[in-house]
Amino acid sequence: MSTAKTETIPTVDHKPHAVFFRQSGWLMIATIAGGAMTFGVHFLTKSDSVPKSQYAAFGTLLMVVACLPTMPLQMVFAQQSALALATGRERQLAGMIRLAWLWTFIVWLFGAASVFVFQKQIVAGWHLPDAAALWVTLLLLLFSLWVPLFSGVLQGRQDFFWLGWSTILGGVGRFAGAVFLVLALSLGSAGMMAGALMGVGLSAAVAIWRTRDLWSLAAERFDGKNLLRQVLPLVFGFGACQFMFTSDTMFAKAYFSDDEIAPYVAAGTLSRALLWLVMPLAAVMFPKIVHASARSEKSNLFGIVVLGTAVLAICGGLGLWLVGPLAIKIVYKSTYLGAATLIPWYAGAMVPLAMANVLVNDLLARARFSVVPWMVLLAAAYGFTLPAMLNHFPGRLEVVLQTLGAFNLLLFLVCAWFTWGKTGDRR
Repeated sequence: MSTAKTETIPTVDHKPHAVFFRQSGWLMIATIAGGAMTFGVHFLTKSDSVPKSQYAAFGTLLMVVACLPTMPLQMVFAQQSALALATGRERQLAGMIRLAWLWTFIVWLFGAASVFVFQKQIVAGWHLPDAAALWVTLLLLLFSLWVPLFSGVLQGRQDFFWLGWSTILGGVGRFAGAVFLVLALSLGSAGMMAGALMGVGLSAAVAIWRTRDLWSLAAERFDGKNLLRQVLPLVFGFGACQFMFTSDTMFAKAYFSDDEIAPYVAAGTLSRALLWLVMPLAAVMFPKIVHASARSEKSNLFGIVVLGTAVLAICGGLGLWLVGPLAIKIVYKSTYLGAATLIPWYAGAMVPLAMANVLVNDLLARARFSVVPWMVLLAAAYGFTLPAMLNHFPGRLEVVLQTLGAFNLLLFLVCAWFTWGKTGDRR
C-alpha cells in the first residue's frame, strides 16, 4: 500500500540539475526516436501509391489534427497534476481527469455528427481523393484529444520515463501501420492517416495505463470556479502558441495547388522537427516550476533551459539549412526538390518560436498570466495578416514563412518583455 502511494508523489532529489539533465536527455532521445519513426512515413512518397495529390491531402489532414488544442490540454493537466501532488489533492485530480475524459468524448461526438452532415463539402473544399481518409482522421482526432490529457498527467507527476516510451511506441505504431497499409494495400493518404491512428492509439493506451492509479481513485469535489481561473490562461496562452506552430499549412492549402503544397509539407515536416527537438527541455521544466511555486521553493532551472534551447535551436537551424536539401533528395522524389528553397525560411521561423515556447512555459508555470491577452492578440493578428499577405503576393510560398517568422519573433519579444522587462520578478 505504501509503495503505491510513493509512486504518486514526485520525489525530491538532492541533485536537481543532474535529474533535470537526465530526464530532459531521455525525453530528447525519445522524441528523436519517435520523430524518426514518424518521419519515416514520409519515405512512402517514393511509392506510386502516394502521388502528390495524396500526399497533399495527408499533409492537410495531419494539420487539422495538429490544430486541436492538444498543447493547452496537456499543459493544463500537467499543471493540475503537479499542483495536486504538491498539495495532497489527488482525489480532486481524479475527478477532473474523468470529467475531462467524458467531455472530450461528448465534444467529439458533436464534431463527428457535423462531419457526417457536411462530408461532401469538406471533401470537395480540401480536394481530398475520397472520404475514407476523412473518417480515419475523425477517429484520429478522438485519440489525439486523449493523448495530451493523460500525457499531461504523466508530465505533471514527472513520470518522464513512460512519457518518453509513449512517444517512442507511438512512432513505431505509426510507421509500421502506414508502411503495411500503403505498400501492401495501396491505401494512399487513407493508409498514412490510419498509420497515424495506430500510433496515437498506442500512445494513448500507454498513458492511460500508467496513470490508472490516479484517475481510478474515488473522486472528491473540486472548486470549478477556481479551476477555471487557473486553467483558462493556460488554454489561451498555449493555444496561441499552437496556432502559430500549426496553422500555416491550412492557410497555404487554400491558395496553392497540390503540386505546390506537397513540397511545402515536406519542408514543414523537416523544419518542425527543430521545435520538437528542443521542447523536452521546457516539458521537463514546467512541472518542476509549478511544484516549486506551489511550495514557495526556489528554482533556477529557467536560465539553463533558455541557454540550452538557444544553443540547440540555432545549431539545429543552421544544420537543417545545410543538410536539409540533401534530406529532401533522400526522402522524396525529384518533384519535391522545390522544398529545399523553403527550408531556410521555415527553419528560421521555428527558432524564435522555440525560444518563445520556453518563456511561455516559465511565465504560465509561475501563474504570471498578464502575458496571455497579448499572446492571443498576436495570434489573431497573424490569422488576419497571413491571408492578406497571400492575396497581396499571390503565388509566393515564401511569403507564408516570412509572415510566420515575423510573428514568431514578435511573440518571443512580447514574452521576453513580460519575463525580464516588465517586472524582473523571478523566484
